[in-house]
Amino acid sequence: MEEDIRIYVEEAPGQRREIIAPTDMGLSLMEVLKASGYDIMATCGGMALCATCHVEVLAGPALFEPNDDELDMLETLPVIHPGSRLSCQIRLTPQTDGLVVRLAPTGA
Repeated sequence: MEEDIRIYVEEAPGQRREIIAPTDMGLSLMEVLKASGYDIMATCGGMALCATCHVEVLAGPALFEPNDDELDMLETLPVIHPGSRLSCQIRLTPQTDGLVVRLAPTGA
């Protein structure tokens, strides 16, 4: 049974880093990004209260819609994109295999 998925992080235009992530631990995308060395503050610890884990989803499988708490926090950001999400709210499951994201600049 395959439990690992691949997430791609666009670090520069046309340059993507592949991250292998387990799906059997209930991890969020934010937790996997932090464990992979990305500089994400995640001040609130994944409660959708700080938006320091803001990412832009560029491609991949359709995700569930953001809940009201996530939408409220995204609205506080100075810049959002159509694919803006809080990575702490994205649970990694086999259905998220192939997700492509870009970390939003700090403060965006």
